[in-house]
Amino acid sequence: MTSNGFTTCLWFDGDAEAAADYYVSLFKDGKLGRVARYPETGPGQTGAVMTVEFEINGQRFVGLNGGPQFTFSEAISFQIDCDDQAEADHYYDELTKDGGEESACGWVKDRFGVSWQVIPAGFTEVIADPDPERAARAMAAMMKMKRLDVAELRRAADAGQGVSAK
Repeated sequence: MTSNGFTTCLWFDGDAEAAADYYVSLFKDGKLGRVARYPETGPGQTGAVMTVEFEINGQRFVGLNGGPQFTFSEAISFQIDCDDQAEADHYYDELTKDGGEESACGWVKDRFGVSWQVIPAGFTEVIADPDPERAARAMAAMMKMKRLDVAELRRAADAGQGVSAK
């Protein structure tokens, strides 16, 4: 990993290596980097993973086992821009299994507590339609959804009717 640009540091309570392994297996171009272990001088248990570097979708991360002092919140999330609905459904399903949680409007929290926005292709175009009435109908439909479904959003925009929660 290079020293140029930005690296996102994620603070874990002992799960940094498991999280890194999970994320690099989830994204097709994920790769692990260096793992640093706590020395005898601490502050963590000697030999335990202190940091693990990894990269997904070209974004560099460091997972830090810093302890229980800080936890993740929805105030920070990672947006996954998907090529189509099938790819969006794949990430949504994977991120919500094994303890992950659905939220609203395409947001999910994975089993480590990290928040993600899973965005299928076409979403922004339908929500930001230049016709304010179409955009409003699509937005009203989105507000009832957990998983974003662009086909349903387009139907709502076209028909002028809401859709049921998914």
